Amino acid sequence: MSKKSTNRIDPVSVPLPPEGVDSHAHLDGEEFDLDREAVLERAAACGISHVGNVFLNPDHLAARQHYFADHPQVFFLLGVHPCHGRDCTPEVIEAMRRAFAEEPRLKAVGEIGLDFYWDDCPREVQYEVFTAQLRLARELELPVVIHCREAEEETLMVLESQGFAGYPLLWHCFGKGPDLARRIVHNGWHVSVPGPVTYKANEELREAVACIPSDRLMLETDAPYLAPVPWRGKRNEPAFTVFTARAVAEARGQDVEELWRQCGTNARRFFGL
Repeated sequence: MSKKSTNRIDPVSVPLPPEGVDSHAHLDGEEFDLDREAVLERAAACGISHVGNVFLNPDHLAARQHYFADHPQVFFLLGVHPCHGRDCTPEVIEAMRRAFAEEPRLKAVGEIGLDFYWDDCPREVQYEVFTAQLRLARELELPVVIHCREAEEETLMVLESQGFAGYPLLWHCFGKGPDLARRIVHNGWHVSVPGPVTYKANEELREAVACIPSDRLMLETDAPYLAPVPWRGKRNEPAFTVFTARAVAEARGQDVEELWRQCGTNARRFFGL
């Protein structure tokens, strides 16, 4: 018996107004080396005004930021991922400090946080690196973008104990239920929703999305990961945000163009674009 085929809808055929933002992508990765320009062209054609590219260490920023020299719509984030915590030496923190002083396209410290799903880095190192980067963000008065996987209570404990309630903070790649969403919102933070909101099994995530205030909500791809339906299992890219937006709008009972504009406005305000 043959497998059921998937109708891979071209995102350019279902564009939204030119006000959307993909708040989190990794377009500097080798996955885009053959067609990065075309990927950015498709994003614009679908209604993406800005893309946040996340560099995972200062060396990547120095070596790869030229990819976007002709694309001012791409803004930058910089942080050491918790799985790479052992690489975050005092020298790396100092290099990050210099980078933020020298590169105006850097808009936030991230993605940083805790990841207990993988065993790539000891937890005590993750805590140390996380708090060091939080201190840097506060010193530089920059927003923070959080990575959290299977460490929700621990991440909240760190942030709340460090006095980050009310601080400009975005919970990247949100994938849990309403209780966590409400606690994030209670702390005055923002939530970014990725492609898995389109997956049939993720009803709890759609319930969470429905209870997030409209002024706290953003959209993201986390490209090349987590492509939404109808491109699930393929390389993700910013243009696919249009599919995520439609799923989020449906879950909220909201007009998709209204949601698209609101999420874009939230991102531009949060990152100072």
